[in-house]
Amino acid sequence: MPECASTNTEAHVLLNKNGATDGCVIVAGAQTGGRGQRGNTWDVEPDKNITLSVILKPSFLEAQHQFALNIAVALAALDLLLEVLPPGSSVKWPNDLYHQDKKLGGILIENTISGRYLQHSVVGMGINVNQVSFAHERATSLALLAGQEFPLTALTGKLLENLERRYLALRAGAAGAQKQEFLQHLYRYQEWHNFEVQGQIVKGQIAGIDAAGRLALLIEQKLQFFQFQEVKFVIGDH
Repeated sequence: MPECASTNTEAHVLLNKNGATDGCVIVAGAQTGGRGQRGNTWDVEPDKNITLSVILKPSFLEAQHQFALNIAVALAALDLLLEVLPPGSSVKWPNDLYHQDKKLGGILIENTISGRYLQHSVVGMGINVNQVSFAHERATSLALLAGQEFPLTALTGKLLENLERRYLALRAGAAGAQKQEFLQHLYRYQEWHNFEVQGQIVKGQIAGIDAAGRLALLIEQKLQFFQFQEVKFVIGDH
């Protein structure tokens, strides 16, 4: 579709109408109300970036291990970034796509749970590709980083191929291996940096991610676990 408020919203409409199959993809040239974590919006220029949602039905995945799906999706996006960019791409917990200290895009996964298992998931993915002007100083794009424009349709197809491969691997039992790979590409993993916790700046080291997707931070020799909204990265510290 040329334009919509949010591809994730459109995906939910399809699900509510029982019109979505496993792997159904909604691609938009422009989103007028793209969403991110904590209700943040994500504004993009029309026909310059990847903005899509995929409907998955991961009924094999227990709800308590649902972050494994985030990991598989993040790796699919990272596969693309590592192929077309110089070294420096990473995933900033929980699911922002970064190159060094700048944001390239993000992932928003909305799960519906039935009993112990996931029933369906709407996987929203946004990657800045050919846009070169941003309101936010920490935003960047593939074009800015590589010094060239990219064919959007071919790039989107490659991303979806990566997602299918990573998703099928997860279904086949690769969650443990994928988590280890994810950690190796986790932004600031095992480095000491400043974080904001309850309004206070603290020095911490990312030690890992638990099964529920919480961030494990070593602070003053004590391991603490944080949900998405409980800790903020302080970018620009050294």
